Amino acid sequence: MVWKRRSASRAAWLAGITSTVALILAWAGPDLAHAQTPPRPAVQIDDDGTVHAPAMTVPPSGFLSPEGKAYLAQHLKDMQNPAAVAQKDGVPVFMQGYLARQKTLFPVERQDTTIAGVHAYVYTPRSGVSPRNRRRVLVNLHGGGFSGCFPGCAELESMPLASLARIEVVSLDYREGPKYRFPAASEDVAAVYRHLLKRYPAANIGIYGCSAGGMLTAMSVAWFQQHGLPRPGAVGIFCAGATLAQAGFGGDAGYTAAPLGESRPAPPPSPAASGDSAGPPLGYFAGTDSSDPLVAPAASAEVLRRFPPTLIITATRGFEMSSSVYTHSQLVKLGVDAELHVWDGMFHGFFYNPDVPESQEAYDVMVKFFDRHLGR
Repeated sequence: MVWKRRSASRAAWLAGITSTVALILAWAGPDLAHAQTPPRPAVQIDDDGTVHAPAMTVPPSGFLSPEGKAYLAQHLKDMQNPAAVAQKDGVPVFMQGYLARQKTLFPVERQDTTIAGVHAYVYTPRSGVSPRNRRRVLVNLHGGGFSGCFPGCAELESMPLASLARIEVVSLDYREGPKYRFPAASEDVAAVYRHLLKRYPAANIGIYGCSAGGMLTAMSVAWFQQHGLPRPGAVGIFCAGATLAQAGFGGDAGYTAAPLGESRPAPPPSPAASGDSAGPPLGYFAGTDSSDPLVAPAASAEVLRRFPPTLIITATRGFEMSSSVYTHSQLVKLGVDAELHVWDGMFHGFFYNPDVPESQEAYDVMVKFFDRHLGR
């Protein structure tokens, strides 16, 4: 009995010591940590909510595939190289390798033609259009900031879908700046659309594009509404949204995502960021108002409410991400059948490179979406 009492006393003593040490560490731990690690620069907040963030180090997303991480690193370096972003015959230099790979992976026949007075390329899969798609067609509106990238962006956006979906894709060389201004591109899309309506029911026509082409896709739907044209069967707004601002597409992503995805500093705060209706900076839109739904369809609930099924694709490092998310939320609120797919760690127009799993996933989403929603 004596031995047991001593053991119990010793156990109680040890428990007391352990609790005391734990209390001391909990109280002193933060101070000890600060003594060993320099304090981080403070985030400063203005009264209006503007955040002044200190410099930080951002590694690639842990959700990216190994190929995706290597692709991101190369893209960021390319964006800092003026020679890489320069265009040669409508193809940015850094895209030339992607174009060569796509031509190998996605065998198509390309016809150079004119439709309703608009220069266009028509892509047909070498394996032939599938029976279920013989009465369907896709219209591609290429990216390039309304100032170039034809045929480079047109090819990179058209060949994968034509080949994988086994469907005809018509890519338009619509009028761009600086020679032309709004609404030249919308007029071109409408002219070709009217022509296609002679061969295809509206429900069997899909329209899509990336970046400027994604924006133009949304603008075209608004244009069709104003001019009494039936809505297409489905649309894809890729690398874009249905808003426009002085700082790209507007929203947080112009400041948070652009540096991480395009190797360029965030733009300075602009009047548009605080609600001013000042026009966007692109020459094609000179003299327009970003609250005009023919320029920025998300400005009108009445326009958005009449949209067809809409697929929106973006990435967390895409400077368009805020606009993409906002556009999707507005469409859903208004009862439109809309899907939003966001790839973590990727950047603006990431699916141009066909060799990374993330691009292949995006192609699969596009093909299945149009197959579900276009008429038969």
